[in-house]
Amino acid sequence: MKGQADAPRDRGGLVGILFFILGLGTLLPWNFFMTASMYFQGRLNTTEWGDGEVVVRKEYYFNNWMTLLSQLPLLLFTLLNSILYQRISEAVRIAGSFVAILFFFIFTAILVKVDMGMDRFFSVTMATIWFINSFGAVVQGSLFGLVGQLPPKYSGFFMSGQGLAGTFAALAMIFAIASEADSETAALGYFITPCIGTLVTLLSYLLLTRLEFAQHYLNRSGQYETDASHELLDESSLTEKSKLNANGGVQANGPAAEDPRVSLETDMVVEPAKQATVSLDEGQTDHKKASVKEVFNKIWVMAFCVTLVFTVTLSVFPAVAADVRTYSPQGTWERYFLSVCCFLVFNVNDWLGRTVTTWVHWPRKDSVVFPVLVGCRVVFVPLIMLCNVQSRWLMPVFFPHDAAFVVIMSLFSFSSGYFVCLSMTYAPQMVAAKDAETAGALMTFFLALGLSCGAALSFPLRALV
Repeated sequence: MKGQADAPRDRGGLVGILFFILGLGTLLPWNFFMTASMYFQGRLNTTEWGDGEVVVRKEYYFNNWMTLLSQLPLLLFTLLNSILYQRISEAVRIAGSFVAILFFFIFTAILVKVDMGMDRFFSVTMATIWFINSFGAVVQGSLFGLVGQLPPKYSGFFMSGQGLAGTFAALAMIFAIASEADSETAALGYFITPCIGTLVTLLSYLLLTRLEFAQHYLNRSGQYETDASHELLDESSLTEKSKLNANGGVQANGPAAEDPRVSLETDMVVEPAKQATVSLDEGQTDHKKASVKEVFNKIWVMAFCVTLVFTVTLSVFPAVAADVRTYSPQGTWERYFLSVCCFLVFNVNDWLGRTVTTWVHWPRKDSVVFPVLVGCRVVFVPLIMLCNVQSRWLMPVFFPHDAAFVVIMSLFSFSSGYFVCLSMTYAPQMVAAKDAETAGALMTFFLALGLSCGAALSFPLRALV
């Protein structure tokens, strides 16, 4: 089996660049729908004038449902992916899912120009969100397994790309607003952007599978299985050749069995054979993977941390944070406020938090401080709820100014990206190398669980504001 020293070079860092693009592409669907909150809220106008006052006609809770129907498929298809990978080839899962995502984005872009009732538009949009994120979950789970076969730095490229996806979507929305085109044209241009992005991501995957450096690592699992099979055959052959009798001699028939010279010589040959067999048995034991339960017992702290981080984050973002309004609504700033102070600030700081982990690894994975700090992030839930969220019924506005909201969002998002990336990085380090893939799969499941729990919590938390 080829070792890492025999690996070809990643010329120009092309494989790293491609994994960065793949990471970017996996989270484009979620981020583009989330950042387009103003467009969807505009089409789901739930207010009307009555007796000189604005009266709420119907509340769709779009941000809450969007969050829930984005994250539930991630949880369900993360589980389903463990079955799919045995029955459907990796190329079909990844390339096929990207093609499906591209189709639904084109459908969403076309929908901009289609006039329909609010109820029907809401239902069609929710169904589209469900399907896009279902295919996105398959892609994400498959790519996590793919990048896990390469050196650890490529996982960093992949997750860094994921962190930048939101920034890309927020900038696209800002440019759409700055174009000063009518709302339909701006929305159409906005949704054409992820169509192009998804197509580029698909082409990046197809190119990746043809690169020698990537092929070297991605073929190692198959090569390992072949080598293991050869070892088992050799072991079987040795066992057949060294069948021992009760006295430790070799069973033989005919005159040779009675010749002491033959007996002595065969005894000298048998001993190394027994040692070789024991050695192979030990090697086979070393290669045997631990059970899922055994792996979980080693990484449960990191699994808890990644679940809690995303539960806190998704409980208020975007369901509550996207309803924060500017303290100074005069002028054009109101049009940019949400895209800049909510989505751009969140995604830039989330990406910075993930990137910092390349140099900083504090607290250490075995430190009790790590889960304590993750638990302290719960304080951001009431802090964001006390910002200028509109409309509100129960809680007062304690942080009305835009600057306060930006500071809270910056700390909230930076800590989210930082602790998520550390948790996902630490978990495989807490198990043997042969169990790293199992640890990664478990962490992906708990990541999805945290997203789903946070999405479910967003409903009561929004109602409490």
